[in-house]
Amino acid sequence: MIVAIRISGDVEIPKEVREALFRSRLRRKYSAVLFKPTKQNIKILKFLRNYIAYGEINEETLKLLIEKRASMKNKKEKTHSDEIINQIEKREHISWSIKPFFRLHPPIGGIDSKNHFGTSKKSVLGDNKEKINDLLRRML
Repeated sequence: MIVAIRISGDVEIPKEVREALFRSRLRRKYSAVLFKPTKQNIKILKFLRNYIAYGEINEETLKLLIEKRASMKNKKEKTHSDEIINQIEKREHISWSIKPFFRLHPPIGGIDSKNHFGTSKKSVLGDNKEKINDLLRRML
């Protein structure tokens, strides 16, 4: 699975980019969405790379994300991370028992939100590969 985190806000974003972020369910700053690694999804992520951080999420971080930040569609139900991970891997986001996005805190230790990953120590924009797990844990 690929996780995408919106880093930039709404100010001075082109209309096409704003529409792509909206359709990708990245509507607020510091919200995260899970994508399957298909050709179309990777193309969208590369188009949005100046506004989001994305990368491959591992099982431990996915389980933590679901336990701490998942919102159930039916508020009376409990969050069972193992069942939800199975739903995420097998079904489309419409049939999940959780909402298809995660609201996160700003990262502890701060970030450099104007530079792409690899240009400085705290830069996060673009493809973070496996380092996205460290960023995501700082935002839980």
